[in-house]
Amino acid sequence: MALTAPPDTGPSRFRGPGSGATTIATHILADRLLPGRGGPIVDAAVVLDGTSITYAGPAELAPDPLGTEVVRTDTVMPGMWDCHTHLVGLQRMALTGLYEVPIAVRAARATKDLERALRAGVTSIRDAGGMGVLLGRAVREGSIPGPHVYGAGAILSPTGGHADLHDLPLEWFHDLAIHDGTLRVCDGVDACMTAVREQLRIGADVIKVCASGGVLSERDHPIHQQFTDAELRAIVEVAGMADRTVMAHCHGKPGMLAAIEAGVGSIEHGTYLDEEVCAAMVERDVILVPTRLIVSDLTAAGQGPLSDAMWQKLLATEALHRDAVALAHEHGVTIAMGTDIAISTPGAPDAWGRHGHELGLLVESGLTPLEAIEAATATGPLSLGPRAPRAGQLVAGFDADVLTVRGDPSTSIEVLADPANITGVWKHGVRVVDGR
Repeated sequence: MALTAPPDTGPSRFRGPGSGATTIATHILADRLLPGRGGPIVDAAVVLDGTSITYAGPAELAPDPLGTEVVRTDTVMPGMWDCHTHLVGLQRMALTGLYEVPIAVRAARATKDLERALRAGVTSIRDAGGMGVLLGRAVREGSIPGPHVYGAGAILSPTGGHADLHDLPLEWFHDLAIHDGTLRVCDGVDACMTAVREQLRIGADVIKVCASGGVLSERDHPIHQQFTDAELRAIVEVAGMADRTVMAHCHGKPGMLAAIEAGVGSIEHGTYLDEEVCAAMVERDVILVPTRLIVSDLTAAGQGPLSDAMWQKLLATEALHRDAVALAHEHGVTIAMGTDIAISTPGAPDAWGRHGHELGLLVESGLTPLEAIEAATATGPLSLGPRAPRAGQLVAGFDADVLTVRGDPSTSIEVLADPANITGVWKHGVRVVDGR
């Protein structure tokens, strides 16, 4: 499978603001078109011209393909969105790597992770804490290949919370936060407002907070609320003034209800949600990003590098997580695909390139294949709130982020779990993966 890389000289093949990229009009003929929202269209065509889709529908009504590149495929669908990733360049599930490995080494690993995402059919990611803001800049300027990257900057947490490294001396952790930028503790309304503004200063597209404790941390409990109601309101207010939405890591019900009341745009994980939480999410149009992959992968892999405390928390939450997603789906909560993918070792649990496995896990939780595809495409842009691009659907006028796929994922969702089935990836109208 070939990945189109930016040339060493001349204009970039990757389109981004100011990139000067050029595109070729493309006419895709498919046995079926999966629009992202709605049912399949058989004997279909999609026309890409410049950075936009100019036609998507029955082939018999499509414009004449004369003078365009013609591609034939089994299935054409929108590029996928992974709404919860971590560009951290770690080779194993141990956050101690943030201070054990130089950031330049981790950034180089993460650059390859971006390529793996493209090959897996992911054309847009939300980076929920990591190097996404800065690597996204390199992608936009055409220096490296990768999906559209919408980064959160640092994960915001209170002292002793989920995004604190509990065994480090606190002054060391503060120093790490300054030099690494992945984790950031803040306490009190004023400090929380400052922390949000720091992320906006570097160009964050979304703000990530820990509204509850977590699993892959030492001494915090997944059920406990972490930020106070006032702190959460302040974070959402400052983010909203800049048209940014807030994504809230949350397992426990108290934190979820507090985050929803504060006005966050999405709940990440949602392990202990119940009917009351579902009703509040539906009322406030809050999206659930379940991240089934990390729970499934790490449980299947065994304890490995996880401490005893982390392993016991993982086992306790794994039994509940699939049922929580099923309950949310039954109650009409909007679900977006996210994996919590973080690991740079190919083939490892929770490794970059495994994004498509999340769709099968959503189907196991009660979604139909088409609903899982919608969660991975049309719903993805909504996770950016007011900054949502016109993407995620095969509709005229939308961004030309498109996949061609071997097989029919609308009946066999596992097709999307294997990058070998992704025969073509177009990003803003440019073919960046050629798997023919």
